[in-house]
Amino acid sequence: MRENGVERAQGMHVVHDGPRQAPPLVLIHGSGASGASWSPVVPALAGHHHVIRVDLPGCGQSPPSPSYDVPAQASGVAAVLDDLGLGHVTVVGHSSGGYVATALAEQRPDLVGSVALISCGPHPDALRPQPLILRILLSPPFGPLIWSRRSDAMVRKGIRATAARPVDVPDDAVAELKNISYRTFRTILRRNTEYIAERSVPDRLAALTVPVLVIFGTADPRWDPSSVRQYEAVPTARIELLSGVGHLPALEVPEAISELLLGWTARQRTLSAPPVVPDP
Repeated sequence: MRENGVERAQGMHVVHDGPRQAPPLVLIHGSGASGASWSPVVPALAGHHHVIRVDLPGCGQSPPSPSYDVPAQASGVAAVLDDLGLGHVTVVGHSSGGYVATALAEQRPDLVGSVALISCGPHPDALRPQPLILRILLSPPFGPLIWSRRSDAMVRKGIRATAARPVDVPDDAVAELKNISYRTFRTILRRNTEYIAERSVPDRLAALTVPVLVIFGTADPRWDPSSVRQYEAVPTARIELLSGVGHLPALEVPEAISELLLGWTARQRTLSAPPVVPDP
């Protein structure tokens, strides 16, 4: 396959960017989104990594799945990476994509070298009241009636409601978000909540040895920004706060996200490199 390409693996839509011999970096989108949501940061990351974007089941260009449980989604991502012959990957998850990244690290410590979580709510108690447009779209009786009739403008308004800064939402991200059904989206949200209600993300990660980067915007309207402190319970965690940034850092401040991720992966490579033994 060429350096940049698209394939279907394990029933999931997978997009590759960057040289295949470069260190692998896996990007996992949030609820109902797709790999297109990472577009603003891909060019910078692909200059240093083999970037793999996976559309989770029922999202983007991936077909629906019998199960949207977070562990099942993580198993699917693991199967994709196994098919590609990859190991010791850095997995980056945005929002609920961080739950899939965490479950992947729980299941496959042999596969995951480090984890980066962006705007990843640690526990249901940290969830803030949702913006009005999202409450309308997601709740009966109006949600099911409006969902299939959403215009591009409405979808963009819903996405921008979780940002704290003006954002340019990629056209393909809008088109792919419109493809997901109301029922599938609601099911994904429920399964995500069940995963973090059963055990919080910090508790799960604290039980592992994988290095963790946590990035959170101080103006996130979806999750209480102060909840990021729960990640201090993870011995291997490094926390980065982005002032004035909302729930969509990859769209709001792509340069800052690219810089943080590249600095993180460079540091992990340095720490994992074997020591240099001087000549006698």
